[in-house]
Amino acid sequence: MPLTQSPFLLYSDGQGNIFEDTTLYALGRTGWDAVPVDVDNWIELPDGGNLYELPGRRGIGLDVETNELRLCDKGIAVAAFIPPAYTGFYMAAFETHAEAPTLPLFCYTAAAWYNNKFYVTGTRIEPDIRQEKSGYDAEKIQAGVAKFTKAYPDNRLVKHLADTCCNTYECPAARNFFLGRWECPIPSSPACNANCLGCISFQPEEESIVSSHDRLVFKPTVEEIVEYTVPHLETAPYPIISWGQGCEGEPLLMWETIRDSIVEIRKHTQKGSININTNGSNPVAVKKLMEVGLNSIRVSLNSFRDEYYTPSYRPNNYQLQDLIESLKTVTDMGGWASINYFVFPGVTDSVAEVDALLKAIEYTKLNMIQWRNFNIDPDWYLGNLGVTDTGACYGMAQMLQIVREEFPQIKFGYFNPPIERIRGNFEEAFAH
Repeated sequence: MPLTQSPFLLYSDGQGNIFEDTTLYALGRTGWDAVPVDVDNWIELPDGGNLYELPGRRGIGLDVETNELRLCDKGIAVAAFIPPAYTGFYMAAFETHAEAPTLPLFCYTAAAWYNNKFYVTGTRIEPDIRQEKSGYDAEKIQAGVAKFTKAYPDNRLVKHLADTCCNTYECPAARNFFLGRWECPIPSSPACNANCLGCISFQPEEESIVSSHDRLVFKPTVEEIVEYTVPHLETAPYPIISWGQGCEGEPLLMWETIRDSIVEIRKHTQKGSININTNGSNPVAVKKLMEVGLNSIRVSLNSFRDEYYTPSYRPNNYQLQDLIESLKTVTDMGGWASINYFVFPGVTDSVAEVDALLKAIEYTKLNMIQWRNFNIDPDWYLGNLGVTDTGACYGMAQMLQIVREEFPQIKFGYFNPPIERIRGNFEEAFAH
Protein backbone atom coordinates (compact mmCIF):
# COMPACT_ATOMS: atom_id res chain seq x y z
CA MET A 1 0.00 0.00 0.00
CA PRO A 2 1.46 3.44 -0.95
CA LEU A 3 2.42 5.79 1.85
CA THR A 4 0.25 8.83 2.50
CA GLN A 5 2.82 10.63 4.65
CA SER A 6 6.57 10.58 5.21
CA PRO A 7 7.74 7.66 7.38
CA PHE A 8 9.73 8.16 10.58
CA LEU A 9 13.49 8.14 11.10
CA LEU A 10 15.14 5.01 12.50
CA TYR A 11 17.90 4.80 15.08
CA SER A 12 19.82 2.03 16.85
CA ASP A 13 20.68 1.68 20.51
CA GLY A 14 24.03 0.07 19.65
CA GLN A 15 22.86 -3.31 20.99
CA GLY A 16 21.17 -4.57 17.84
CA ASN A 17 17.81 -2.95 18.58
CA ILE A 18 16.23 -0.50 16.14
CA PHE A 19 13.57 2.06 17.04
CA GLU A 20 11.60 4.79 15.31
CA ASP A 21 11.80 8.43 16.31
CA THR A 22 8.27 9.75 15.82
CA THR A 23 9.46 13.34 16.27
CA LEU A 24 11.46 13.15 13.00
CA TYR A 25 10.47 12.30 9.46
CA ALA A 26 13.12 10.32 7.58
CA LEU A 27 15.15 12.13 4.95
CA GLY A 28 17.30 10.90 2.08
CA ARG A 29 20.82 11.81 1.10
CA THR A 30 21.88 12.95 -2.35
CA GLY A 31 25.55 13.84 -2.72
CA TRP A 32 26.40 15.65 0.52
CA ASP A 33 22.86 16.90 1.14
CA ALA A 34 19.97 15.67 3.30
CA VAL A 35 16.68 16.23 1.48
CA PRO A 36 12.98 15.36 1.84
CA VAL A 37 11.85 12.23 -0.05
CA ASP A 38 8.62 12.14 -2.04
CA VAL A 39 6.27 9.60 -0.48
CA ASP A 40 6.06 7.77 -3.84
CA ASN A 41 9.78 6.97 -3.58
CA TRP A 42 9.34 4.84 -0.42
CA ILE A 43 8.71 1.10 -0.79
CA GLU A 44 8.46 -1.64 1.82
CA LEU A 45 11.81 -3.20 2.73
CA PRO A 46 12.08 -6.17 0.33
CA ASP A 47 12.60 -9.73 1.48
CA GLY A 48 16.35 -10.26 1.71
CA GLY A 49 16.99 -6.67 2.76
CA ASN A 50 18.81 -5.86 5.99
CA LEU A 51 19.14 -2.95 8.38
CA TYR A 52 22.36 -1.94 10.08
CA GLU A 53 23.64 0.79 12.32
CA LEU A 54 26.25 3.30 11.21
CA PRO A 55 28.79 3.70 14.03
CA GLY A 56 29.89 7.22 14.84
CA ARG A 57 26.96 8.73 12.96
CA ARG A 58 23.66 10.41 13.85
CA GLY A 59 20.64 10.39 11.59
CA ILE A 60 19.34 13.64 10.11
CA GLY A 61 15.57 14.05 10.06
CA LEU A 62 12.85 16.62 9.50
CA ASP A 63 11.24 17.82 12.72
CA VAL A 64 7.56 16.87 12.70
CA GLU A 65 6.51 20.09 14.43
CA THR A 66 8.95 22.75 13.20
CA ASN A 67 9.63 21.33 9.73
CA GLU A 68 13.35 22.00 10.28
CA LEU A 69 16.29 19.65 9.81
CA ARG A 70 17.90 18.36 12.99
CA LEU A 71 19.94 15.45 14.30
CA CYS A 72 18.42 12.47 16.07
CA ASP A 73 19.92 12.52 19.58
CA LYS A 74 18.38 9.22 20.68
CA GLY A 75 20.83 6.79 19.10
CA ILE A 76 22.97 5.72 16.16
CA ALA A 77 22.05 6.30 12.50
CA VAL A 78 20.53 3.38 10.57
CA ALA A 79 20.69 2.45 6.86
CA ALA A 80 19.43 -0.42 4.73
CA PHE A 81 20.97 -2.96 2.43
CA ILE A 82 18.51 -3.59 -0.36
CA PRO A 83 18.81 -6.93 -2.17
CA PRO A 84 19.71 -7.55 -5.81
CA ALA A 85 17.00 -6.55 -8.32
CA TYR A 86 16.30 -3.32 -6.39
CA THR A 87 17.85 0.08 -7.07
CA GLY A 88 18.05 2.70 -4.32
CA PHE A 89 16.93 6.29 -4.89
CA TYR A 90 18.49 7.96 -1.84
CA MET A 91 21.17 7.11 0.69
CA ALA A 92 20.67 7.36 4.43
CA ALA A 93 21.02 10.93 5.72
CA PHE A 94 23.48 11.24 8.61
CA GLU A 95 26.14 13.39 10.19
CA THR A 96 29.52 11.76 10.76
CA HIS A 97 31.55 12.38 13.89
CA ALA A 98 35.26 13.07 13.49
CA GLU A 99 36.27 9.77 15.18
CA ALA A 100 33.83 7.61 13.20
CA PRO A 101 35.28 4.59 11.39
CA THR A 102 35.06 4.31 7.62
CA LEU A 103 32.01 2.23 6.68
CA PRO A 104 32.56 -1.18 5.04
CA LEU A 105 31.72 -1.90 1.40
CA PHE A 106 27.92 -2.09 1.51
CA CYS A 107 25.18 0.13 0.14
CA TYR A 108 23.61 2.61 2.54
CA THR A 109 20.06 3.16 1.38
CA ALA A 110 17.72 5.45 3.30
CA ALA A 111 15.43 3.47 5.63
CA ALA A 112 12.39 4.42 7.71
CA TRP A 113 9.38 3.15 9.68
CA TYR A 114 5.64 3.68 9.39
CA ASN A 115 2.56 1.75 10.48
CA ASN A 116 4.51 -1.31 11.69
CA LYS A 117 6.58 -1.66 8.52
CA PHE A 118 10.11 -0.80 7.43
CA TYR A 119 10.50 1.28 4.28
CA VAL A 120 13.38 2.09 1.94
CA THR A 121 13.79 4.49 -0.97
CA GLY A 122 13.97 2.79 -4.34
CA THR A 123 12.29 0.59 -6.88
CA ARG A 124 12.37 -2.96 -8.19
CA ILE A 125 14.32 -2.51 -11.41
CA GLU A 126 14.51 -6.21 -12.39
CA PRO A 127 11.71 -8.82 -12.39
CA ASP A 128 14.13 -11.77 -12.75
CA ILE A 129 14.04 -13.88 -9.57
CA ARG A 130 17.47 -15.50 -9.88
CA GLN A 131 18.85 -14.05 -6.64
CA GLU A 132 15.70 -14.07 -4.51
CA LYS A 133 16.47 -15.02 -0.91
CA SER A 134 13.52 -17.43 -0.85
CA GLY A 135 14.96 -19.33 -3.80
CA TYR A 136 17.97 -20.70 -1.93
CA ASP A 137 17.60 -24.02 -0.12
CA ALA A 138 20.70 -24.67 1.99
CA GLU A 139 20.36 -28.46 1.86
CA LYS A 140 20.00 -28.48 -1.92
CA ILE A 141 22.99 -26.15 -2.28
CA GLN A 142 25.20 -28.42 -0.18
CA ALA A 143 23.97 -31.44 -2.09
CA GLY A 144 25.04 -29.66 -5.26
CA VAL A 145 28.43 -28.80 -3.79
CA ALA A 146 28.98 -32.45 -2.90
CA LYS A 147 27.83 -33.59 -6.33
CA PHE A 148 29.99 -31.19 -8.34
CA THR A 149 33.14 -31.48 -6.25
CA LYS A 150 32.90 -35.26 -6.59
CA ALA A 151 32.32 -34.98 -10.35
CA TYR A 152 35.29 -32.62 -10.81
CA PRO A 153 37.76 -33.67 -8.07
CA ASP A 154 40.83 -32.10 -9.69
CA ASN A 155 39.24 -28.88 -10.94
CA ARG A 156 40.63 -25.95 -8.98
CA LEU A 157 37.93 -23.62 -10.22
CA VAL A 158 35.09 -25.83 -9.01
CA LYS A 159 36.85 -26.15 -5.65
CA HIS A 160 37.25 -22.35 -5.45
CA LEU A 161 33.58 -21.82 -6.31
CA ALA A 162 32.57 -24.35 -3.66
CA ASP A 163 34.87 -23.47 -0.77
CA THR A 164 35.32 -19.73 -1.22
CA CYS A 165 32.44 -18.37 -3.26
CA CYS A 166 29.54 -20.58 -2.21
CA ASN A 167 30.34 -21.71 1.33
CA THR A 168 32.35 -18.74 2.60
CA TYR A 169 30.79 -15.71 0.89
CA GLU A 170 27.44 -17.23 -0.11
CA CYS A 171 27.85 -15.73 -3.58
CA PRO A 172 24.43 -15.91 -5.29
CA ALA A 173 25.93 -16.83 -8.66
CA ALA A 174 28.01 -19.65 -7.15
CA ARG A 175 25.02 -20.92 -5.21
CA ASN A 176 22.96 -20.96 -8.39
CA PHE A 177 25.70 -22.89 -10.17
CA PHE A 178 25.64 -25.59 -7.51
CA LEU A 179 21.85 -25.68 -7.85
CA GLY A 180 22.40 -26.36 -11.56
CA ARG A 181 20.65 -23.25 -12.86
CA TRP A 182 21.01 -19.92 -14.66
CA GLU A 183 24.28 -17.97 -14.52
CA CYS A 184 27.51 -19.86 -13.93
CA PRO A 185 30.56 -17.88 -12.74
CA ILE A 186 34.04 -18.36 -14.20
CA PRO A 187 36.59 -16.44 -12.11
CA SER A 188 39.83 -16.47 -14.09
CA SER A 189 42.06 -13.48 -13.36
CA PRO A 190 44.15 -13.00 -10.19
CA ALA A 191 45.36 -9.58 -11.42
CA CYS A 192 43.78 -6.25 -12.30
CA ASN A 193 44.73 -3.13 -14.27
CA ALA A 194 42.64 -0.78 -12.11
CA ASN A 195 42.98 0.23 -8.47
CA CYS A 196 39.37 0.96 -7.63
CA LEU A 197 38.54 2.84 -4.45
CA GLY A 198 35.75 0.39 -3.65
CA CYS A 199 37.40 -2.83 -4.85
CA ILE A 200 35.79 -5.75 -3.05
CA SER A 201 38.66 -8.18 -3.68
CA PHE A 202 41.76 -6.11 -2.96
CA GLN A 203 42.57 -3.14 -0.71
CA PRO A 204 46.05 -1.95 0.32
CA GLU A 205 47.01 -2.74 3.91
CA GLU A 206 47.28 0.94 4.75
CA GLU A 207 43.71 1.64 3.62
CA SER A 208 40.97 2.39 6.16
CA ILE A 209 38.62 -0.19 4.63
CA VAL A 210 39.09 -3.88 3.97
CA SER A 211 38.01 -5.89 0.95
CA SER A 212 34.95 -8.04 1.48
CA HIS A 213 36.34 -10.94 -0.57
CA ASP A 214 39.64 -12.71 -1.08
CA ARG A 215 40.84 -12.61 -4.67
CA LEU A 216 41.50 -15.67 -6.82
CA VAL A 217 45.17 -16.68 -6.49
CA PHE A 218 45.70 -18.91 -9.54
CA LYS A 219 45.22 -18.83 -13.30
CA PRO A 220 42.80 -21.55 -14.37
CA THR A 221 43.47 -23.52 -17.51
CA VAL A 222 41.25 -23.81 -20.56
CA GLU A 223 40.60 -27.44 -19.62
CA GLU A 224 39.42 -26.50 -16.12
CA ILE A 225 37.05 -23.90 -17.55
CA VAL A 226 35.61 -26.10 -20.28
CA GLU A 227 35.18 -29.13 -18.01
CA TYR A 228 32.37 -27.67 -15.92
CA THR A 229 30.91 -24.93 -18.14
CA VAL A 230 29.90 -27.17 -21.05
CA PRO A 231 27.67 -29.39 -18.86
CA HIS A 232 26.15 -26.25 -17.34
CA LEU A 233 25.29 -24.84 -20.77
CA GLU A 234 23.88 -28.19 -21.82
CA THR A 235 21.65 -28.84 -18.81
CA ALA A 236 20.83 -25.63 -16.90
CA PRO A 237 17.65 -23.63 -17.53
CA TYR A 238 18.34 -20.22 -19.09
CA PRO A 239 22.09 -20.93 -19.00
CA ILE A 240 24.76 -18.23 -18.98
CA ILE A 241 28.47 -18.56 -18.30
CA SER A 242 30.24 -15.40 -17.13
CA TRP A 243 33.82 -14.28 -16.72
CA GLY A 244 34.46 -11.37 -14.38
CA GLN A 245 33.38 -12.12 -10.81
CA GLY A 246 33.72 -10.30 -7.50
CA CYS A 247 36.48 -12.67 -6.37
CA GLU A 248 38.84 -11.88 -9.26
CA GLY A 249 40.68 -9.08 -11.00
CA GLU A 250 40.14 -7.98 -14.60
CA PRO A 251 39.27 -10.90 -16.92
CA LEU A 252 40.48 -9.13 -20.07
CA LEU A 253 44.02 -9.60 -18.72
CA MET A 254 43.34 -13.30 -19.38
CA TRP A 255 41.67 -12.75 -22.73
CA GLU A 256 43.76 -15.34 -24.59
CA THR A 257 42.67 -18.05 -22.14
CA ILE A 258 39.07 -16.85 -22.43
CA ARG A 259 39.29 -16.85 -26.23
CA ASP A 260 40.61 -20.40 -26.32
CA SER A 261 37.96 -21.50 -23.80
CA ILE A 262 35.13 -20.08 -25.93
CA VAL A 263 36.48 -21.89 -28.97
CA GLU A 264 36.58 -25.21 -27.09
CA ILE A 265 33.19 -24.68 -25.44
CA ARG A 266 31.50 -24.04 -28.77
CA LYS A 267 33.02 -27.23 -30.18
CA HIS A 268 30.90 -29.09 -27.64
CA THR A 269 27.68 -27.05 -27.40
CA GLN A 270 25.88 -24.16 -29.03
CA LYS A 271 23.48 -23.74 -26.14
CA GLY A 272 23.26 -20.82 -23.77
CA SER A 273 24.97 -17.47 -23.59
CA ILE A 274 28.64 -16.55 -23.08
CA ASN A 275 29.21 -13.30 -21.18
CA ILE A 276 32.07 -11.27 -19.76
CA ASN A 277 31.86 -8.78 -16.89
CA THR A 278 34.75 -6.37 -17.31
CA ASN A 279 36.14 -2.87 -16.95
CA GLY A 280 36.21 -2.74 -20.76
CA SER A 281 39.83 -1.62 -20.83
CA ASN A 282 40.90 -3.48 -23.98
CA PRO A 283 38.63 -3.00 -27.04
CA VAL A 284 41.00 -5.03 -29.21
CA ALA A 285 40.68 -8.05 -26.91
CA VAL A 286 36.90 -7.58 -26.82
CA LYS A 287 36.85 -7.72 -30.62
CA LYS A 288 38.89 -10.94 -30.58
CA LEU A 289 36.43 -12.52 -28.13
CA MET A 290 33.43 -11.46 -30.19
CA GLU A 291 35.01 -13.06 -33.24
CA VAL A 292 35.05 -16.49 -31.54
CA GLY A 293 31.57 -16.40 -30.04
CA LEU A 294 31.22 -14.02 -27.08
CA ASN A 295 27.53 -13.11 -26.83
CA SER A 296 27.44 -10.28 -24.32
CA ILE A 297 29.51 -7.86 -22.30
CA ARG A 298 28.85 -5.94 -19.11
CA VAL A 299 31.15 -3.02 -18.43
CA SER A 300 31.31 -1.66 -14.88
CA LEU A 301 31.68 2.05 -14.21
CA ASN A 302 30.65 4.73 -11.77
CA SER A 303 30.43 7.59 -14.27
CA PHE A 304 30.77 8.56 -17.92
CA ARG A 305 32.67 11.67 -16.81
CA ASP A 306 36.43 11.40 -16.60
CA GLU A 307 36.63 13.61 -13.51
CA TYR A 308 34.65 10.98 -11.60
CA TYR A 309 35.72 7.80 -13.39
CA THR A 310 39.51 8.15 -13.33
CA PRO A 311 40.02 9.06 -9.63
CA SER A 312 37.64 6.26 -8.68
CA TYR A 313 38.97 3.45 -10.91
CA ARG A 314 42.56 4.72 -11.04
CA PRO A 315 43.34 2.80 -14.26
CA ASN A 316 46.88 1.65 -14.98
CA ASN A 317 47.01 1.35 -18.76
CA TYR A 318 43.71 2.50 -20.19
CA GLN A 319 41.25 5.38 -20.08
CA LEU A 320 37.50 5.95 -20.01
CA GLN A 321 37.24 6.13 -23.79
CA ASP A 322 38.55 2.56 -24.07
CA LEU A 323 35.57 1.09 -22.24
CA ILE A 324 33.22 3.19 -24.40
CA GLU A 325 34.91 1.72 -27.48
CA SER A 326 34.55 -1.79 -26.04
CA LEU A 327 30.79 -1.30 -25.73
CA LYS A 328 30.56 0.02 -29.28
CA THR A 329 32.65 -2.88 -30.56
CA VAL A 330 30.16 -5.38 -29.15
CA THR A 331 27.07 -3.70 -30.56
CA ASP A 332 28.77 -3.12 -33.94
CA MET A 333 29.40 -6.87 -34.08
CA GLY A 334 25.83 -7.81 -33.20
CA GLY A 335 26.39 -8.59 -29.52
CA TRP A 336 24.59 -7.46 -26.38
CA ALA A 337 26.20 -4.60 -24.46
CA SER A 338 25.27 -3.70 -20.88
CA ILE A 339 26.76 -1.40 -18.31
CA ASN A 340 27.03 -2.19 -14.63
CA TYR A 341 26.19 1.38 -13.57
CA PHE A 342 27.04 2.04 -9.93
CA VAL A 343 24.23 4.22 -8.60
CA PHE A 344 25.32 6.97 -6.22
CA PRO A 345 22.45 9.44 -5.67
CA GLY A 346 23.71 12.96 -6.16
CA VAL A 347 26.28 11.85 -8.74
CA THR A 348 24.54 9.34 -11.01
CA ASP A 349 21.42 11.52 -11.29
CA SER A 350 23.22 14.83 -11.67
CA VAL A 351 22.38 16.91 -14.73
CA ALA A 352 25.96 16.64 -15.99
CA GLU A 353 26.06 12.84 -15.58
CA VAL A 354 22.71 12.30 -17.29
CA ASP A 355 23.96 14.32 -20.25
CA ALA A 356 27.14 12.22 -20.42
CA LEU A 357 25.15 8.98 -20.15
CA LEU A 358 22.76 9.94 -22.96
CA LYS A 359 25.69 10.80 -25.23
CA ALA A 360 27.34 7.44 -24.45
CA ILE A 361 24.11 5.53 -25.19
CA GLU A 362 23.78 7.30 -28.54
CA TYR A 363 27.39 6.54 -29.50
CA THR A 364 27.63 2.94 -28.30
CA LYS A 365 24.04 1.84 -29.11
CA LEU A 366 23.95 0.34 -25.63
CA ASN A 367 21.37 -2.42 -25.09
CA MET A 368 20.95 -2.42 -21.33
CA ILE A 369 21.66 -0.56 -18.11
CA GLN A 370 22.05 -2.59 -14.93
CA TRP A 371 21.35 -0.08 -12.17
CA ARG A 372 23.55 -1.41 -9.36
CA ASN A 373 23.73 0.12 -5.89
CA PHE A 374 27.20 1.47 -5.13
CA ASN A 375 28.62 -0.36 -2.10
CA ILE A 376 30.78 2.32 -0.51
CA ASP A 377 30.98 4.78 2.37
CA PRO A 378 29.48 7.97 0.86
CA ASP A 379 31.69 10.39 2.82
CA TRP A 380 34.83 8.39 2.09
CA TYR A 381 34.01 8.14 -1.61
CA LEU A 382 33.27 11.83 -2.20
CA GLY A 383 36.19 12.83 0.00
CA ASN A 384 38.65 10.70 -1.98
CA LEU A 385 37.33 12.17 -5.22
CA GLY A 386 37.70 15.69 -3.81
CA VAL A 387 34.04 16.46 -4.52
CA THR A 388 32.49 19.25 -2.48
CA ASP A 389 29.50 20.00 -4.71
CA THR A 390 27.90 17.41 -6.99
CA GLY A 391 25.80 20.01 -8.83
CA ALA A 392 22.14 20.10 -9.80
CA CYS A 393 20.37 16.71 -9.75
CA TYR A 394 17.17 15.31 -11.21
CA GLY A 395 16.64 12.63 -8.57
CA MET A 396 16.97 8.95 -9.48
CA ALA A 397 13.27 8.43 -10.25
CA GLN A 398 13.25 11.28 -12.76
CA MET A 399 16.56 10.16 -14.23
CA LEU A 400 15.14 6.73 -15.01
CA GLN A 401 12.19 8.41 -16.69
CA ILE A 402 14.44 10.67 -18.77
CA VAL A 403 16.52 7.76 -20.06
CA ARG A 404 13.40 5.75 -20.92
CA GLU A 405 11.93 8.69 -22.82
CA GLU A 406 15.12 9.44 -24.74
CA PHE A 407 15.92 5.79 -25.52
CA PRO A 408 12.75 3.68 -25.19
CA GLN A 409 14.52 0.67 -26.68
CA ILE A 410 17.10 0.39 -23.90
CA LYS A 411 16.46 -2.26 -21.24
CA PHE A 412 16.67 -1.69 -17.50
CA GLY A 413 17.65 -4.45 -15.09
CA TYR A 414 20.11 -5.84 -12.57
CA PHE A 415 21.32 -9.14 -14.07
CA ASN A 416 22.91 -10.38 -17.28
CA PRO A 417 20.07 -11.65 -19.48
CA PRO A 418 20.16 -15.19 -20.90
CA ILE A 419 20.14 -15.67 -24.65
CA GLU A 420 16.40 -16.41 -24.50
CA ARG A 421 15.76 -12.84 -23.36
CA ILE A 422 18.35 -11.30 -25.69
CA ARG A 423 16.92 -12.99 -28.78
CA GLY A 424 13.31 -13.41 -27.74
CA ASN A 425 10.83 -11.53 -25.60
CA PHE A 426 12.98 -9.64 -23.15
CA GLU A 427 10.04 -8.79 -20.91
CA GLU A 428 8.78 -12.35 -20.48
CA ALA A 429 11.71 -14.80 -20.41
CA PHE A 430 12.76 -14.82 -16.77
CA ALA A 431 14.42 -17.39 -14.56
CA HIS A 432 11.88 -19.71 -12.97
